[in-house]
Order: sequence, then structure tokens, then C-alpha cells
Amino acid sequence: MLSDTMHTEIAEVLIDVEAQLRQLSLWEKIAPSTEALASTEPFCVDTLTLPQWLQFVFLPTIYRMLDEQSPLPEKCSIAPMAEEYFRGSELSVGGLVAALQRVDQLITTG
Repeated sequence: MLSDTMHTEIAEVLIDVEAQLRQLSLWEKIAPSTEALASTEPFCVDTLTLPQWLQFVFLPTIYRMLDEQSPLPEKCSIAPMAEEYFRGSELSVGGLVAALQRVDQLITTG
């Protein structure tokens, strides 16, 4: 079970990920279709963009796991996916990638 401190740290960095997505205008008001969200591919690469996956799959899943005090994944490696996804982009994604690196670190090192 996560310590209260770790629980709080993870929740805070998830809030930061959301804030970064909003700041970059990548936060969407309308959720993708149920079919798109039901993809079996990693990161829903066949149906969602990475920002959509973060908003509609990853963040809600980790929040739910924290709320239910469920065990978190043993390993998390989202920042490299974000770096690749945004490579060559005009967006200033340094803050988002840094927040995702922190998520990866907190979840992986527990």
C-alpha cells in the first residue's frame, strides 16, 4: 500500500500533467467514442492521440487506483513515449515531459 506521502506526491504530479495539457491547449472538452477508448493497443495508438490517452485513459485510471488504494503498476515509462510523440512539434512540451518523468519515477520507484 502507498504511504500517504507517496499518494499525495503522485496525485500532485497528475494534477500537474493535467495543467500542462491545458496550458498547451491539448485538453479536450469532449471524450472520444467508447470504441476509441476500448482499443487494445498500447497507449490506444490506433484510436487516440497521446494527449487524449493521457486525459481519458491514464489520468482517470491512476486517480481511480489511488482512490481505491489499489496497487499501482510496477513500472511506468510514459515520458519517452511523450518525447517521441512531440518530437519536431512546435509546442513547448518541456513542462509536460518533466511532469511525466516525475510520474514515471514515482510509480516505478514506488
